Amino acid sequence: MLTYKYVARDAATGQKVKSEIQAENEQAAARLVTQQGLTPLEVSLSDGSSGFGKFFNKVKVKDRILFARQLSTLINAGLPLLQSLRTVNGQTQSKQLKVITNQIISDIEAGSSFSVALSRHPETFNQIFVSLIAAGETSGTLDKALERIATQQEKDAEIVSKVRSAMVYPVIVVFVMIGVLGFMIVKVLPQVQTLYDGLGGDNQLPILTRVLLAISNFTIKYWWIVLIVLGLAIFFTTKWARTGPGKQFVDKAKMKAWPFGALFMKVYMARFSRTAQTLIASGVPLLQVLDITGKSINNVHIEASIQNAAVKVKGGKSLSEALTGDTNFLTLVPDMLRIGEQSGAIESMTGKVADYYEKEVDQQIKTISTIIEPVLMVLLGVVAFIIVAAVLLPIYGLAGKSIVN
Repeated sequence: MLTYKYVARDAATGQKVKSEIQAENEQAAARLVTQQGLTPLEVSLSDGSSGFGKFFNKVKVKDRILFARQLSTLINAGLPLLQSLRTVNGQTQSKQLKVITNQIISDIEAGSSFSVALSRHPETFNQIFVSLIAAGETSGTLDKALERIATQQEKDAEIVSKVRSAMVYPVIVVFVMIGVLGFMIVKVLPQVQTLYDGLGGDNQLPILTRVLLAISNFTIKYWWIVLIVLGLAIFFTTKWARTGPGKQFVDKAKMKAWPFGALFMKVYMARFSRTAQTLIASGVPLLQVLDITGKSINNVHIEASIQNAAVKVKGGKSLSEALTGDTNFLTLVPDMLRIGEQSGAIESMTGKVADYYEKEVDQQIKTISTIIEPVLMVLLGVVAFIIVAAVLLPIYGLAGKSIVN
């Protein structure tokens, strides 16, 4: 039995009623609502979550990959689609995926195709997934399409994981620096001021110490203002980064900023090539390949370049010609595409380009790790020097005066 949420109208009072009901499928749920003397207006499968729950209940990439791979194996073994879906649903550990799979089964039983049923859950199954399933249904190679999906998403998830791993070390170091700086400003420097105040006379702190003490005093006295300003800054910066100009700036910074620019460019090239290879292998038309691939890149500048290339392809140019000279694409991509077009092996060539750049991502991560460690150590040393200088300079000043006296 599944849980369905519904909105219905009470015939006696005319008021809307919202509640949940247990039923085998959507049609059975609607009948049960009607038997209660209500007129069902909306009936849908409950996902058991709302608000932040939906965020935490998202289907994980590994669960989606396993779903595709298991389904491919069962269909390849000759099991009907619905039976395969029920089998996979019984084995999955993801509660959210169970809910979604049950809805997909209900939609297929009601007459929808598999791809249409999947398209009703865009937060779990993106356009690439749906398009490959649609192509597999059309060509009668659904098992192969699912296998390609699993492979493509595994590769993409592997790259994302490597990039995140490369970012962990610098983020940790930066947070440590902020923590140490905050501790020294709030706890250590005020003691230096207390020491000087106790001595009396015309002792004056060095300018560096006075500046840091002013920051310290303000932070201690008005800490709530500091927290509010930081919170608002983070909130509005995050919100701005999702707007058109903000996303353009952030995406351009990803492509150009040292030392991560080269890494992100290779990630984008690998993602473009791997996605294009998967779609072409499944028989998706080239213009549709470009449309789907552009949306999957997650960079507005490269997406614009792909859209511009699609217009040129539509006008009669080859894909390699359309991408040649585009500064948002590394030159190897159109060069290899040209060879693939001439040899009639564009699928193979896009696969080789993807393999090449996936290896380059590994190498680039090693290079960044080699470069960024000494840079961060120098930065940490500079911060430590400033703080130590602010503490020790007054002490040396006192010692010097003591010797003179």
